[in-house]
Amino acid sequence: MQQNLQKEAREFIKVCYSELNKSEREIEKRLAQINKEINSFGYYEHTPEELEHGAKMAWRNSNRCIGRLYWDSLTVFDKRDLRTEESIHEALLNHIEFATNKGRIRPTITIFQQKKNNESIRIWNHQLIRYAGYHTESSIIGDPDSIAFTEICKDLGWKGKGTQFDVLPLVIQLNQKDPKIFEIPERLVLEVPLRHPSLQWFEDLNLKWYAVPIISNMTLEIGGIVYSAAPFNGWYMGTEIGARNLADDFRYNMLPKIGALMGLDICKNSSLWKDRALIELNEAVLYSYKEDGVSIVNHHTAAKQFKLFEEKEIENERGVTGDWTWLIPPVSPVATHIFHKSYKNKILKPNYFYQPLPY
Repeated sequence: MQQNLQKEAREFIKVCYSELNKSEREIEKRLAQINKEINSFGYYEHTPEELEHGAKMAWRNSNRCIGRLYWDSLTVFDKRDLRTEESIHEALLNHIEFATNKGRIRPTITIFQQKKNNESIRIWNHQLIRYAGYHTESSIIGDPDSIAFTEICKDLGWKGKGTQFDVLPLVIQLNQKDPKIFEIPERLVLEVPLRHPSLQWFEDLNLKWYAVPIISNMTLEIGGIVYSAAPFNGWYMGTEIGARNLADDFRYNMLPKIGALMGLDICKNSSLWKDRALIELNEAVLYSYKEDGVSIVNHHTAAKQFKLFEEKEIENERGVTGDWTWLIPPVSPVATHIFHKSYKNKILKPNYFYQPLPY
């Protein structure tokens, strides 16, 4: 166990310190210090500089992310000193406010103490901001993907309003103690009401979505050290909302209603009603976010940005890894260069990893 940790630490420090233009002497001195800590305690602590660059490297190594061009712009909040659910909750609210930035979204990560011995922090939410889902006798209200977690929140004492877009509370667990539940103040949740530039009836659908996708259920692994609570965000690519969250038939399933309102024949696939409805829904998302001054990127621009990322990585003599099935956008993938390429889905570290649900 210790040998493996020392090996991973060595691999990380060599790459990290090289990119930070540190000398071989500095590398060897740091590695000697790390080995001493591991031998004494079974783990080691990252310096703030290592933590910051490691988190950025993890974004750069994220095979499923098309937005990696901006990996070096990530703002890192080091909150490893926090030891109470209340202080962690406050840090999460600060993250939401800083990242939202009145719509000018800032890529951000907040990192809490590492997982060690019997100590760990878990944020039970999939994303810090997410809509609830309710199973009624006749239908589902809200986001079907959130039904199980919504029930957990209700068991912990939370009461939603029962609307299509109830923002779920934060659930924080410290070590093996019972989780605590905290509300997110409404003032911190920036939402965008959706409308369409030419379809006047679209606004009557009363659709909206939140501004910032802050993933909170993944681990961050740097040099063999695991951070089980490290919520992070970029900004939305429009298709995440318009082609998945609001369009998937196992999510909000809005395509049949939009297709019918467009006067399309939704009874036969040959009318391509799904395709046409999908385009209008995605146009509404992009239009609304742009009109409200909220950062978002369309999938064609995102693909061009990824091409620039590839070129920069080659310039820096780093290979580009990727999961093709995730990198291609869900709308018109063939119109991007990514569709016509192949990528090695090799997992590099540092990186972000899924972890088992805590409930």
